[in-house]
Amino acid sequence: MPHRMPPAFVFAVMICSASVHAADWTQFRGPDGLGVCREQLATPVVWSAHENIVWKANLPGPGASSPITLNDRVYVTCYSGYGVEASPGDQKNLRRHLVCLDRRTGKQLWSKQFEPKLPEHGYQGEGSYHGYAASTPTTDGERLYLFFGKSGVHCFDLDGSLVWRTEVGDGTSGWGSGTSPVLYGNLLLVNASVESGALVALDKATGKELWRAGDVRSAWNTPLLLTANDRRELIVSTESRLLSFDPNDGRPLWNADGIHRYVCPSVVAHAGVVYAIGGGHTSLAVRCGGTGDVTESHGVWRKTKGSNVGSPVYHDGHLYWAGDEGGFVCCQNATTGETVYQQRLEPRPGRIWSSPVLADGKLYIVSQHQGTFVVAARPEFELLAHNQLEDDDSRTNASPAVSNGQLLLRTDRNLYCIGKN
Repeated sequence: MPHRMPPAFVFAVMICSASVHAADWTQFRGPDGLGVCREQLATPVVWSAHENIVWKANLPGPGASSPITLNDRVYVTCYSGYGVEASPGDQKNLRRHLVCLDRRTGKQLWSKQFEPKLPEHGYQGEGSYHGYAASTPTTDGERLYLFFGKSGVHCFDLDGSLVWRTEVGDGTSGWGSGTSPVLYGNLLLVNASVESGALVALDKATGKELWRAGDVRSAWNTPLLLTANDRRELIVSTESRLLSFDPNDGRPLWNADGIHRYVCPSVVAHAGVVYAIGGGHTSLAVRCGGTGDVTESHGVWRKTKGSNVGSPVYHDGHLYWAGDEGGFVCCQNATTGETVYQQRLEPRPGRIWSSPVLADGKLYIVSQHQGTFVVAARPEFELLAHNQLEDDDSRTNASPAVSNGQLLLRTDRNLYCIGKN
């Protein structure tokens, strides 16, 4: 059971800081966590190493985390010293980095380097290949919040000075750690499934733990905040169960039959319905607002189709997602779960571990080594473009950010601003 917060500590949804504006991409999968850009701006369709590149910035090391933007700055995390090449090296050399870049030019403004808490998970086996900087930072416009697994949660000011640091557990997994923190009012919410099997709420000003909800098993996904029937809910997809909590105090609200194995994809939601996909070829939909086990009362549909890693996107009555290994894009009717199309991408994309992003009616699907596929976001498949950065053969596990009509795409080697000046 969760630790209950006193009434004085129950917070309402925060009114966004004036320093965060509509063009900012402030957390994993964008401001609302759904992988959808709400800007009414044209975004690029075609690019290459020499076309539609506004700037390119060299990074101090790889990472699966996405960049975030705030006003005239970009923030991104990386790691170095261990697990960078096929031969992992010595863990004592592992370092993590927080880099701040000028949004207009890509010039580095400052960089912080810090040591991890060891031992970390070993860099061996397929699951660990996403590395040691897989969690995307978030910001409230005044501070930056980062999660590095057993090395803890860090809060920095916008100029890189450490404000506080705390730990949420010391567990590790051969699959690594990769969930991203989420802000809610005065709370910073962290899925510490690997580290302590719990969701943890911290006071964002001090790092003090305010509540903890347990039984969060095998969940490598970032929780989603939503409103259903005038009630705020925090949803996380775990092994076997889809769970909803009250984000104010961690109180369990409802649960439903979920993905029957470890879960990497984050859920998405629309009009009070939560959609989840996962390994074991499963996708499902559940209505929010219930109490207790709602599998029968609120279950909408369940299908034997899904993907292991990337999260889905909801758009105009359809779900879109990319298979992690098969190289295909799937479109499902969100009302029924029926497959509208399943189309293999050409040229073959190989492995896809990033989550697609929707902007300007286009889905951006980033493969590890075969570039970015741009697909029309409509229920008839159309490949609009296939773009590769010819002079960068490094891996890409990160989802792009979208800001001011431009894409911010990071590889293990560089960060690119793609679009028009």
